[in-house]
Amino acid sequence: MTATTPPGSSGGRWTDRLLAEGDDPDPRFSMANERTFLAWIRTALALIAGGIGLALARDLIDSPLRQVLAVGFAAGGALVAVLAFRRWLRTERALRRSETLPPPALAPVISYGLAGAAIVLLVALLVTR
Repeated sequence: MTATTPPGSSGGRWTDRLLAEGDDPDPRFSMANERTFLAWIRTALALIAGGIGLALARDLIDSPLRQVLAVGFAAGGALVAVLAFRRWLRTERALRRSETLPPPALAPVISYGLAGAAIVLLVALLVTR
């Protein structure tokens, strides 16, 4: 997501502010940052699709728990999408400033969140079957 600032740009947009900081990093690093962002977006879409699938699977789990899990998966997907952009922006800013890259704040959220959801789903399947 590197680009040159267009001449006469007001600098009010977030892209203008980002590009005004530091120097252009090696394009390979920016591309790797973008690929990581897209991987998190795919994860967010998978979580949202899982929530929709759970909402439609009426024969799988009883209604109250199914709805809670469906909302949890969809909300988790929305959270991952928001945090993915935040992480991309923080990493790109660090690359432009030649600073240490930010720690992956998304990793524990997705790891513990999926583990918790999997345990709840497994217990629900065992209890209802």
